[in-house]
Amino acid sequence: MERAAFETLALFLTPFALFSIYLILRLRFPTDLEHWTRGRVSWLTFAGLALALIGLIGLEVFAPRGQGKYVPAHVENGVLIEGHFQ
Repeated sequence: MERAAFETLALFLTPFALFSIYLILRLRFPTDLEHWTRGRVSWLTFAGLALALIGLIGLEVFAPRGQGKYVPAHVENGVLIEGHFQ
């Protein structure tokens, strides 16, 4: 669950990071507020949300399915058998 949350957050932050790299390559300071206008931040936010949504849909579509039946952890003959898929 945490992995999906971190991947989604990384996809959302990607446009902001790319814009910062663009500013650095143009020899501008990315911390100046003049570069972060309301319009640019809005577009970066929409792009980040779109990437995050595409990532979540891709995770749902391409996630491995049909791994079999889950057998929970149990004790057999005094030995703990870990949970696994059969």
